[in-house]
Amino acid sequence: TMALCLKQVFNKDKTFRPRKKFEPGTQRFELYKKAQASLKSGLDLKAVVQLPPGESINDWIAVHVVDFFNRINLIYGTMSEFCTERSCPIMSGGLRYEYRWQDDCKYKKPTKLSAPQYMCMLMDWIEMLINNEDIFPTRIGVPFPKQFQQVCTKILTRLFRVFVHVYIHHFDSIINMGAEAHVNTCYKHFYYFIREFSLIDHRELEPLVRM
Repeated sequence: TMALCLKQVFNKDKTFRPRKKFEPGTQRFELYKKAQASLKSGLDLKAVVQLPPGESINDWIAVHVVDFFNRINLIYGTMSEFCTERSCPIMSGGLRYEYRWQDDCKYKKPTKLSAPQYMCMLMDWIEMLINNEDIFPTRIGVPFPKQFQQVCTKILTRLFRVFVHVYIHHFDSIINMGAEAHVNTCYKHFYYFIREFSLIDHRELEPLVRM
């Protein structure tokens, strides 16, 4: 069955980074369960992403950012054997789009990297942010920082680039692995979420606009 096929494709050994888990018993864990239940219920994805009544928008965004990180990290981990220094010497989305890496540590200016290097830097950087209690607080009563949504916009913008690269450069591999439906559903969910809360500049979406 498709479920068995996906279980074999997205196997834990291929996870690109350890999965970030929500602590049971916390408000965010309950919100995560609610989001997953809606997702599995077959509801329209446009409805699934809407903020549930009475819930905090920052909690809702935090839950989704972590969940998308886990799922996209898993998708790329599965594709990584096809994405090498040789096959993808530049992190790009076709001939028109090239993505350079910049952070506040090692790469202070936008730097050209291979796709595998870029992905590695990206996942490390996101992992550092979502494990930072000052940015993604997990304790009850601790407020989110003022720049929280700006940070999430940056994370989601860079995660979108993973979809761009995977779809444009590795789509044949996705089809050959029987993972097309899974990746498409993940992409649609991600797309509807960022549109619902205007979290990514529309210009960033251009590489996949025809989808």
